[in-house]
Amino acid sequence: MPSYDARMVPARPDLAARHLEGTVDAARFVDGVVREVVDPQAPMRRTPAPDAPLDTEALRGERVTIYETTDEGWAWGQLVDDHYVGWLPANALAAPGPTPTHRVAVVRTLIFPAPSFKLPPILALPFGARLAAVPHDDRFAAALGGYIPARHLASIADLEHDFVAVAERFLGAPYLWGGKTGLGLDCSGLVQIAVAACGIPCPRDSDMQETSLGEPVDGRTFRRGDLLFWKGHVAIVRDPHTLLHANAFHMAVGVEPIAAAIDRIRPTDGEVRSVRRLAQ
Repeated sequence: MPSYDARMVPARPDLAARHLEGTVDAARFVDGVVREVVDPQAPMRRTPAPDAPLDTEALRGERVTIYETTDEGWAWGQLVDDHYVGWLPANALAAPGPTPTHRVAVVRTLIFPAPSFKLPPILALPFGARLAAVPHDDRFAAALGGYIPARHLASIADLEHDFVAVAERFLGAPYLWGGKTGLGLDCSGLVQIAVAACGIPCPRDSDMQETSLGEPVDGRTFRRGDLLFWKGHVAIVRDPHTLLHANAFHMAVGVEPIAAAIDRIRPTDGEVRSVRRLAQ
């Protein structure tokens, strides 16, 4: 077994990133090439197969360093933002395009072939997708060969200020292991996209978030934005009495009383393991 976290280190017994030479064992070492996600979202899987477990998703405009592309159309690499490693469909990637100027600031938006909402849309983009856009008129911006509602975009430099409010926009979204869009997301995916929208670097999985986000607090009283961690689960405190989380019990992003959630989760995931508080 490797002595490193394979989720975060681009190394396998047969292949590893060149910069790891001398620190990991591999049959060969290669230089990576940077690519950009051009699909609205791209699945990152544990193995190069369409039915392999979904570990996470990469959103349009994200960069990824690719170390191998197979004849079957899979690309193995590491996401630049959160350093996650896995397999992506190669046709979801392309050489980097213009530097993104904007991000999608709503749960989901549509791109139209002309500046009219009466036309059938040509593409849908998730919250957090990045793109280069230029103003067209007071209603639309031109982007990706079409027109996107200007109110659905925010400047890359314009950060959110309340990650709980960001997470609340996803209320009712279905639960999806490994997902991180309004079409489906899991507990740590919800935390990641909400926290990252505020400009705070955030790793992908709940165990990583537990050791890197905020500072530990005693958990006797809760404040909006506190993060409750169980083994394999994370929830966001919405107010002193309720929490918000993507969970497989409701199979959705939902709100429930903190005490009731702790009691419900105890038989499967044990007690709350820690409470972390982010500076906001």
